[in-house]
Formats: sequence, C-alpha cells, structure tokens
Amino acid sequence: MATYKKRGYKPKNKVEEQEFEERDSATAEVFSTLDESASKSEEWVSKNQNYILGIIGVVAVAVLGYLAYVQFVQNPKEANAANEMYYPQQYFDQAVNSSTAKDSLYNLALKGADGKYGFLDIIDEYSGTKAANLANYSVGMAYLNMQQYQEAIDYLEDFSSDDAILGALAKGGLGDAFMQLDQPGDALGYYEKAIAHSANAYTTPKFLYKAGVTALELKQNDKALGYFQKIKNDFSNSDEARTIDAFIGMAKSGK
Repeated sequence: MATYKKRGYKPKNKVEEQEFEERDSATAEVFSTLDESASKSEEWVSKNQNYILGIIGVVAVAVLGYLAYVQFVQNPKEANAANEMYYPQQYFDQAVNSSTAKDSLYNLALKGADGKYGFLDIIDEYSGTKAANLANYSVGMAYLNMQQYQEAIDYLEDFSSDDAILGALAKGGLGDAFMQLDQPGDALGYYEKAIAHSANAYTTPKFLYKAGVTALELKQNDKALGYFQKIKNDFSNSDEARTIDAFIGMAKSGK
C-alpha cells in the first residue's frame, strides 16, 4: 500500500519526523483495512449471489402477486359485493321508515329473497370487503330492532368504521343492546365509546344523554351530572337539551 505525503513538505526535526511517520502509517493502515473490508464484501457477494438473487426474486414475485390479486380478485370482489348491497338495503330502509311489518322487512334485508342476497349472504360470500363490513352494521341494527340483542352484539362488534356517524351509532347500538340485556355497566362503556368516537350535533348529545341516564342507574351521579351538563353547555339546541335541567337536578340531588 502506498503512503501519502503533502508535496514539498519536510519535517523540521526528528520529533516532528517521527510524528509524521506515525500519522502516515495510521493513514495507510486505515486504507488497508478499507481495502480488506471491500474485498471480503465482494467475496461474500460472489459466494452468495444465487441466494441474494433468489431473495430479490421472491420479493418481486410477492409484490407482483399482490398487485395482480388486488387488480383481478379483490377489486372485482369489492364491486360485486357493493352491487349485491342494493337489494337488501332497500328492505332495510323500508323497515326503518315503516310503522308496520318491520320484522318481515328486516328478515328480507337479512336473508334476501327471489334469488337475491341478503346482508347475511354478503357477509358470508364477500368476507373481507367493505360491503361485508357495512353489512355487519346493518345486520346488527336489524337484530337490535327485532329485539334479538345477543345477535345484535355479535354483528356490531364485527363492524369497524372511522366514519363519524356510523362508527358512533354502532358503538351506541352496542350500548342499547347491553342495556336491554340488563348489563348497564357494559352499556355505559359503549355509550362512552360512542361519545369519544366523534363530536357532532347528531350522535353526541344522544349518547351523552344515554350515558347520563345509565350512570344515574349505576348510582354514579357525578359522572351523570357531567354528561348532562355537557348537553346543556355544548348542545343547547338538541332535543336532549329540552328536559336536561330536570336530569341535572336529579343528578345533583342524588335521586
């Protein structure tokens, strides 16, 4: 390995000459070490070339396979599932807006008819799609309205959404189901989750009210008062605010 010196530089004395030689030797040693490391790396790459190319090949195949799956399997599956939702959704909407034959309409939404899928079929046949996830919400709410509370819980727990309204309604629906099963502690937990999910003028006062009433039943008057007071302060124009002073009085009195 060659040594490196500044052109025209001459040490002034023996001490300086010795220091220069030591520094020059250390520099040479560093370059020698780098050369050795580079040689070892090249040698390792050469010996393991097939292994490295194999790994690259596996990664490439996996990426291409995933892209092909999304393009030719998942996307068509999502589109088909979304189309299948149209039929049961009609019956679900009719049931919500009807004053009679609600259970019959909900059953048509759940199980389908005339060769058309219901929500339950979509969940089974199109598992993993957005439509199947949304069907879990619809099935849960249908069972809740049909007073089949454990079934409502099973399906609503399988639904997940970041949507401000649907996400809160699902958690609130779970609270309603647990209340009907005489489990107010669990119900309160879900009402609180519904409140925390999003702040909006539609779901927030609704579940603040239900959380407050449930807290009163559990003798948690301070917590109930907080929920009622929040309705009065932040949602004074809501339906729940119309009678909120009476509930605030109940929470304060401990009755």
